Amino acid sequence: MTLSRVGTWLVALIIGAVFGVAGTIAQSALWGWFPVGLLVAVVGAGAIVLAVRLLTGDRWAALATGLGAMATTLLFSGRGPGGSVVVPAPAEGAFSTGVVWTIAVPILVALIVAWPSAARGGPHAE
Repeated sequence: MTLSRVGTWLVALIIGAVFGVAGTIAQSALWGWFPVGLLVAVVGAGAIVLAVRLLTGDRWAALATGLGAMATTLLFSGRGPGGSVVVPAPAEGAFSTGVVWTIAVPILVALIVAWPSAARGGPHAE
């Protein structure tokens, strides 16, 4: 394990954390009844983790990105020191974009990190 690889993981963690904050704040935006903020946040989270995986070719860097996003989602979903709440609980029986966001990020990260690498050449490789 080289210093550059650890540096890549650290930068990936920070990138994921920044996007996790942005997604946690944006996920509650609605356009009429449509949860446009949730859609943009989930697609963006998947895209940033996938981009890190494809650009670095490293599952661990993609995992670090996802962990950064998940950690900040968890951190900013609770009650803040001043009592403010970024992701409020939905009314009884209402659709919760916050719950979907909190569950969708780990699922996307798991899928992207666990996806087989195309570079290894499977049974259909020439």
